[in-house]
Amino acid sequence: MLGFAHTWLLVLLPLPWLARSLLPPHQEARTAVRVPFLRRLSQLTGQAPGNRLAMAKRPLSQWLMLVLAWILLVTAIARPQRLEEPIIKELPMRDLLVAVDLSGSMETMDFTDAEGTIVDRLSAVKQVLDSFFTHRDGDRVGLILFGSAAFVQVPFTDDLDVVRELLDEAQIGMLGPKTMLGDAMGLAISQFERSKVDERVLIVLTDGNDTGSLVPPERAAEIARDNAVVVHTIAIGDPAAVGEQALDEKTLGKIASTTGGGYFHAHDRVELESIYDHLDEINPRQVETQSYRPLTELYHWPLAAGMLLTLLYFLVLELRLRYLSWRLNSPDTPELTG
Repeated sequence: MLGFAHTWLLVLLPLPWLARSLLPPHQEARTAVRVPFLRRLSQLTGQAPGNRLAMAKRPLSQWLMLVLAWILLVTAIARPQRLEEPIIKELPMRDLLVAVDLSGSMETMDFTDAEGTIVDRLSAVKQVLDSFFTHRDGDRVGLILFGSAAFVQVPFTDDLDVVRELLDEAQIGMLGPKTMLGDAMGLAISQFERSKVDERVLIVLTDGNDTGSLVPPERAAEIARDNAVVVHTIAIGDPAAVGEQALDEKTLGKIASTTGGGYFHAHDRVELESIYDHLDEINPRQVETQSYRPLTELYHWPLAAGMLLTLLYFLVLELRLRYLSWRLNSPDTPELTG
């Protein structure tokens, strides 16, 4: 759709006509030639000398050039614009952070992949999370990896391909053999402090118990609740395990209940998939749409056309004058006789 940024400037179009109609013509004094036979010349021609001013007449081509140039100039200063088709941008309304345990016990081979092959726990987690991230288009997603220390692998981003690629590069034991669950939650909460959206979700996936975090998991859960962060906890592995590999289901359940989240336990990949399907249902994709219509400035077209028209007119005029001069000075031109 075409329009003007300053439509009111189009009222300037009749300005030259008004100026010509209302203002007196330009007067210019010129030297006259006196002849003694003016009365005789008047009698012979039958025309009496007048006392009016002589008015110079412009050729029609010049009038047309001036009118078109003025129209194009006024059109340019009115800033013609083309309104493009609306562009819709989706803004995320939720920040989702996933914390994945990389402790040594994640290498236990008690899960199966989509083809039925037995794989380690982390490989199963990667496959399920990859599918889960595929359906999170519209959310900002971040990734935290933890073991003996916690590390932000991916800060919040809406580029889910990057999240999936960096998750695939994660290796068991790369952050140590222990499980610093409380520290991972504390790191996650600090990431949410930079968030500007109201809905904040943390998903913690672990197969062990906390082994000496600086921030106890229960205290981290209270801080998360105070910061409006909902924590869902997912335990994987054998609940009958003992020692450092034992699952502290009580703590994981308390973390979830404190923050208003849910606690889940996955014995195999099928259960893990169903858990993420459930999380996808209770935390559906939510986006806020913003639309705007780009404006393309077009003033340069009438401005260029006006300049080109003026240059072309004077070029034709100059060529015409040169042609007439050449004709007058040509030896083939017959002499005028009186």
